[in-house]
Amino acid sequence: MLAPIKWMKNYVNIDLDAKDLADKITLTGSHVDSIIDIEKDITNVVTGRIIDIQQHPNADKLIVTKIDIGTEIVQIVTGAKNVSVGDIIPVSLIGAHLPIGLNIKLSKLRGIESQGMMCSYEELGFDEKVTPKGGNDGIMILEENTPIGKDIKDVLGINGKVLDIEITYNRPDCLNVTGMAREVAATLNEEFRFPEIKIQNEVDNINDYFDNVKIEAEELCDKFCVRVIKNIKIGKSPMWMQRALMDAGMRPVNNIVDVTNYVMLELGQPLHAYDLNKFDDKTIIARRAENGEILTTLDNVNRKLDENILVISNTKRPVGIAGVMGGFDTEIDENTTMILLESACFNNKSIRETSRKIGLRSEASARNEKVLHYKNAEIASVRACQLIEMIGAGTVVKGYLNAGKEEYTPSKVSLRPSRVKEILGVEIPVDKMIESLNKLELTSSFDGEKIETLVPYFRCDILQEIDLIEEIGRMYGFENIIAKPIVSTLVKGKKSKKRVTEDYIKSIMVSLGLVEIMTYSFISPKSLDKLCIKDDSEIKNYIKLINPLGEDFSVMRTTLMSNMLDAMSRNNNRGISSVKFFEVGNTFFPKQIPVVELPIEKSKLCIGMYGEYDFFNLKGIIEQTLERFGIKLVVKAVKDNPTFHGGICAGIFVNNEQIGVFGELHPEVEENYSINKKVLIAEIDVEKIVEYKNIVRKFKALPKYPAMQRDIAVTVKEDILVGDMQDVILKVNPRIIEDVKLFDVYQGEHIEKGFKSTAFSITYRNKERTLKDKEVDKIHNRILQKLNENFDAVLR
Repeated sequence: MLAPIKWMKNYVNIDLDAKDLADKITLTGSHVDSIIDIEKDITNVVTGRIIDIQQHPNADKLIVTKIDIGTEIVQIVTGAKNVSVGDIIPVSLIGAHLPIGLNIKLSKLRGIESQGMMCSYEELGFDEKVTPKGGNDGIMILEENTPIGKDIKDVLGINGKVLDIEITYNRPDCLNVTGMAREVAATLNEEFRFPEIKIQNEVDNINDYFDNVKIEAEELCDKFCVRVIKNIKIGKSPMWMQRALMDAGMRPVNNIVDVTNYVMLELGQPLHAYDLNKFDDKTIIARRAENGEILTTLDNVNRKLDENILVISNTKRPVGIAGVMGGFDTEIDENTTMILLESACFNNKSIRETSRKIGLRSEASARNEKVLHYKNAEIASVRACQLIEMIGAGTVVKGYLNAGKEEYTPSKVSLRPSRVKEILGVEIPVDKMIESLNKLELTSSFDGEKIETLVPYFRCDILQEIDLIEEIGRMYGFENIIAKPIVSTLVKGKKSKKRVTEDYIKSIMVSLGLVEIMTYSFISPKSLDKLCIKDDSEIKNYIKLINPLGEDFSVMRTTLMSNMLDAMSRNNNRGISSVKFFEVGNTFFPKQIPVVELPIEKSKLCIGMYGEYDFFNLKGIIEQTLERFGIKLVVKAVKDNPTFHGGICAGIFVNNEQIGVFGELHPEVEENYSINKKVLIAEIDVEKIVEYKNIVRKFKALPKYPAMQRDIAVTVKEDILVGDMQDVILKVNPRIIEDVKLFDVYQGEHIEKGFKSTAFSITYRNKERTLKDKEVDKIHNRILQKLNENFDAVLR
């Protein structure tokens, strides 16, 4: 927010220099980012009237002019195309210095003497972005009544300082010059003078020119007020108004547009003027746009609208996007003779969403997207009419039409003085509290127990007791509140069991040579189709986002596998021949649809591999990981999971509960992700690891007696699970059989088709004495018998 100090002086006495003023209002909560000096390095430039223009005798593109500067007539040769006899212009005389670094000397152009130079806005140091519309076309043309021979710095008001103030979102009342003047008045303990707003002369009746104002989308518009001004004379606004706009960072356009911008900067209420003669009828409506409706805005861009956008319309077509920008077809131009002036209060959230959706942000939308009060809309409308009348730009028609909220009753907020000390930590007398609040126009009184405050319309941010305490604190002066150490009880922080488990899993994964990836929690619903997930699976019971970044990020993930495969696919497509990835992250499941409660979050571990790896490499990683948590890996074949290869997929079980799945990816899924390699993937429920983990380590003495090892190889059907065979072997004599390890599986020559040879190494040990061969033979034979009984196993 740019706040010119000389503009604020219209409403409050300011005797401080800019630096002191900035320091004081910063200490009361209005942070000043910088101080801008608008003084230009200009010397010996005065106003002059052109009294004669002649064609240069030796140059077709030059003219010779005579200029009256009050004390003498000077001759200037120029190539400017926009000057004529009678124009009053800035004249830089011999010896003049200009902000662009130019020093003026006596010169001759094609043999004709030139005693100075006419000046443009650019040559006088004005930034192009605030140069009046058309001001870049040549020499600056001043108002007809500008006195001649005067220093151009005095004529243009090129002096003073501008404060660049950071305005927080909750203080839209400060996003204007009067609002900041009110803050300055309270800070300096000066009187604040709100501008006297009164129209001197109104003619006719508005009902003769316009019929009706309607609000159809009442939830998006609190107030809509229109006035009519006739006998419009489009032209330049007076120099004082142009300079005020330029100092505040806005480009002057014409007198009507400048008035609406001036009022917006002065009072914080955006306005818009329509050419009434371009209206199709005499009704204006605030309504939702129709889906696919097109409006060409003032910047001559076609905007496609939808039903969530509020538009201003007549009965036939939209004429503006509410709170953002008006329409091109009803724009004010040099032929405008009658205007309809709109002043309205819109739903701030709707304006913010509209501005973002159509990619258009204006000075009006920057204010309308904050909470504004409908009462200010009426005040600003009258102020604009007053200024149009004051500068002679038109005649105000009597009366106004409006719809929406009418009556205004100030809200009341109570404050307990004892609470002020509890929050601020300082003792402030009650009368000082009331004085501070009253200085801010928060009319307050004390009833012996509490302070009662009437909140004015422009302070929409004052809603509860703590807001009043903040006002008292900043007016008391934050620098006067002594810093004290926080008194509290410190509690030793620690990570949750889940977080500790996740961290340990990550360290195990890295130690096993895997690389961690991190992906978004948002996925595309199409990615679940690529995984061939069944429609009735809980994985397809996902949560849809209301405001997604796009289709690819429109639902919350219920599995990590889709993101893992996306990452693997990208690496494969870039020529990476081998990867070992893992991710630990949350998945999200709704408690019910539609979602009314926070979803259930489940932490999962996903492992993805391709390259020189097989099913058993992945199984080994899972086995080592679970062993670190004291969990014994139990796997069982899974044949009905469409994401995985039917014969190379296993479930991970603990206490007969499945906590995960792993295996080789189904060829169709590999094709969906454009991976031309064998892919191995696993997904495990981390919270189940937390539930079943047992990291208590029990140590025992090394065995005193030697072990005996025997190998056994049997032929069984190829669909018999090795894990089931190991369980049967161990159960034969758990006290003596110490370990069973598979060391070979063979299918091929000498093995009947449909069968396989499995070879185990069995370790026997008695903890109390040395085993004898006969004992081991007996157990070994018993093992063979049990394998035959359970699996029709035949010794090779």
